[in-house]
Amino acid sequence: MKEIKKVKLNDFEIGGEKLTILAGPCAMESKDILFSAAEALKKITSKIGVNFVFKCSYDKANRSSLDSYRGLGIEKGLELLAEAKKEFEVPIVTDIHSVEQAAMAAEVADIIQIPAFLCRQTDLLIASAKTNKIVNIKKGQFLSPYQMKSIAKKVSDSGNSQIVVTDRGVSFGYNNLVSDMRSVPIIHELGYPIIFDATHSVQLPGGGGTYTSGERKFVATLAKSAVAAGADGLFFEVHPNPDAALCDGANQINFEMAENLIKICNDIFQLLKSEK
Repeated sequence: MKEIKKVKLNDFEIGGEKLTILAGPCAMESKDILFSAAEALKKITSKIGVNFVFKCSYDKANRSSLDSYRGLGIEKGLELLAEAKKEFEVPIVTDIHSVEQAAMAAEVADIIQIPAFLCRQTDLLIASAKTNKIVNIKKGQFLSPYQMKSIAKKVSDSGNSQIVVTDRGVSFGYNNLVSDMRSVPIIHELGYPIIFDATHSVQLPGGGGTYTSGERKFVATLAKSAVAAGADGLFFEVHPNPDAALCDGANQINFEMAENLIKICNDIFQLLKSEK
């Protein structure tokens, strides 16, 4: 197997000896919700002993309709992420949707995330690479894992080798996604750490007609399966009250579920490490 490049972030490595968790609310709703999630997740991950990167989107540009909630916008959103980063001493990952946003987000974010539907956008990948921040490329639901090789190469050929790939399922017929755990070793064969997005993978895109629904009950099954397959980390959307969330509530998880699941997944991760 090709050697997996470890990606250093602050005092830990993505793809190293510890499980990495990217977690936080879907779209930014308020400072209170943002800060309560950052505080709770910092405590949970510190207690369990895993790497933690706090995530939240200042703008969810890919929505089902014009009426769908998007967030607080880039200026207010980055301001609040910067406050959370300082107060809770956590690295930040957030997604961008245009070339112009790359440099702005890089002033706060430690990881620039490329949304799944935009992962083939060459100019966006180049702009992200040129920030010299870690670039987390979400694999499009319309792509095979093998196709991530040429996509990641756009970033590396632009002078940035700090690349992480996140899988979030594959489109399966209408309004459904399936997760093929072969993606984990395939992405490793390409040489990159892989994060598995366990909450977006249970989405039912457009399943609610004018909105995306989801099946939260399968989050744990997929997360545990991905770690057992060798994933280097997990991505969770976590909200203090998912059923009241303004975005993706059906697939977000609460703090209690997050703590229980991260602990179990870390046990699986450490078991696999001990057998090598």
